Amino acid sequence: MLKVLVVFGTRPEAIKMAPVVKALERERERFLCRVAVTAQHREMLDQVLELFDIRPAYDLDIMRAGQTLFDITERALSGLRRVLEAEAPDLVLVHGDTTTTFAAALAAFYLQIPVGHVEAGLRTRNKYAPFPEEMNRHLTAVLADLHFAPTPRARTNLLTEGVPAERIFVTGNTVIDALQATVRPDFAFTDPVLRAVDFASQRVLLVTTHRRENWGAPLREVYRALREVVLAYPDVVVVFPVHRNPVVRDVVLAELGGLPRVHLIEPLDYLPFANLMARCHLVLTDSGGLQEEAPALGKPVLVLRETTERPEALEAGTVELVGTARERVLAATRRLLDDPAAYRRMAEAVNPYGDGRAAARVVAALAYRFGLAAEPPEEFVPPCAGNYFTGPAGGKIFSESGAGIGPGSVEH
Repeated sequence: MLKVLVVFGTRPEAIKMAPVVKALERERERFLCRVAVTAQHREMLDQVLELFDIRPAYDLDIMRAGQTLFDITERALSGLRRVLEAEAPDLVLVHGDTTTTFAAALAAFYLQIPVGHVEAGLRTRNKYAPFPEEMNRHLTAVLADLHFAPTPRARTNLLTEGVPAERIFVTGNTVIDALQATVRPDFAFTDPVLRAVDFASQRVLLVTTHRRENWGAPLREVYRALREVVLAYPDVVVVFPVHRNPVVRDVVLAELGGLPRVHLIEPLDYLPFANLMARCHLVLTDSGGLQEEAPALGKPVLVLRETTERPEALEAGTVELVGTARERVLAATRRLLDDPAAYRRMAEAVNPYGDGRAAARVVAALAYRFGLAAEPPEEFVPPCAGNYFTGPAGGKIFSESGAGIGPGSVEH
């Protein structure tokens, strides 16, 4: 039996690692899965743990008001040392690009414990964009022993950096697994603001912003573009779950507070957020993960960044990189509101990121590399026209089985 310690600390990590945890738990004859959370995010992490019924064996609870990257790194590294020494796992499994990810990989390296990296190989080649995520990914890749790349391009990035081919497995992105278990056609919102939104007759723009490199003037530019959009289109409604960081929140309230048809709400739990994404008209975001999730639901994405580590979406036509300048954000949004053909091209483009079987491939790859299985898993092949299914929200998600979005690979 292989003891795997899964480590994460933020809501995005929890969402994307939940299918992996559940897949490991279903393989109890071969794997002993233990979960450690740093709680780099606290409330946002806890609601995902509850949704997917994940009970951590260790909770470092490191979040503090006003915490810096130095604080997070120091507390995560020290806390995880104690966890790893107590648990002595055969493998530490981390995800993506957070400070928890890098700290966990570094702690495992110091104790000479192998590291597996889920969602490996994404790159912008700009060390400060996204910050600090780009360097967290690079540093984790250097420390990792197994790399679970979501796409062939991510594998190519790793090969270019000298990672041996036999240590890389192309799995698809586990976020598609999570979406398939979460988006429900009959979902009913409990939030009174969302219950009052008329998704049938109003065009809802879902907005999220939080990137450090956008703090200050870039965010003001984005919000001023949104103000112009709302004033120009009477049928447009903005739903904006506002990040709790006061650096973001204060600017949002100053620029958009009190504006008609702009709903500034508290951050949503993942279940209502995913279902809001399935019902909105258009997404404007500086998030990385939403560039993968929204297109799977048939929602065009305007990326409020100058660079992206997810170029597959650009090439597929599911997202557009618009930056933060007011004129560019305004022009791109108006085009998708005014030109049905332009909107349809993005909405109907095929999402290149997954088929709902990524977590199963990760587990199968672990079994193969540690001698618990004779053959490696078949790698994920990105979809092309004709080999996808259409989910109830209109999005296209590749599937060999043709199963629709709904309760699936992740047990609640």
